[in-house]
Amino acid sequence: MDIPAFVLASASPARRRLLQTVGIEPIVCPSDFDESQIQIHEPSQLVQTLAQRKAETVKPQFASDLIMGCDSVLALNGEIYGKPADATEAIARWQLMQGNFGDLYTGHTLIDTTQNLTLVKCQVTRVHFAKMSDRTIQAYVATGEPLKCAGAFALEGFGSLFIEKIAGCHSNVIGLSLPLLRQMLAELGYDVTDFWQK
Repeated sequence: MDIPAFVLASASPARRRLLQTVGIEPIVCPSDFDESQIQIHEPSQLVQTLAQRKAETVKPQFASDLIMGCDSVLALNGEIYGKPADATEAIARWQLMQGNFGDLYTGHTLIDTTQNLTLVKCQVTRVHFAKMSDRTIQAYVATGEPLKCAGAFALEGFGSLFIEKIAGCHSNVIGLSLPLLRQMLAELGYDVTDFWQK
């Protein structure tokens, strides 16, 4: 079997870095899909639908490649949260999150254009947040980092200071579950090592 090129339908630098860390150099092609079109209130369904739409949006540009779409949200106290709109929203979110826990859902879609196959799966990781003072929350939000991330924190950045523990897949919280990717590739008939940069 010929090994297709690996396309990442995401502008996320964190997802790209995760793939590079495990030897996969993706072709980055952000989908720019309008997420507001999708109104689903169950987090697992929402992220899987968004991940699939993102991958499908870039698919016409690639004839014989493997396309990955991802989307993440944080579910906290029965509410779904994506990226905060501004600093005020990020501060309010952290006031809810601190001393609490949430579930980080990431939808993963792989479209194999060579085999005309599509896989869609979801990974969930529970994240426990530290107790924080208003001063610390404001200082963290002032870094700008929370405005770029679903859940208003980056595990691979300053946000790691405020995560007490994680139950489940660590890389899922950064935006892409590497163990799930390995399993999905196997389901399509590939070995993850096929995509290592030779």
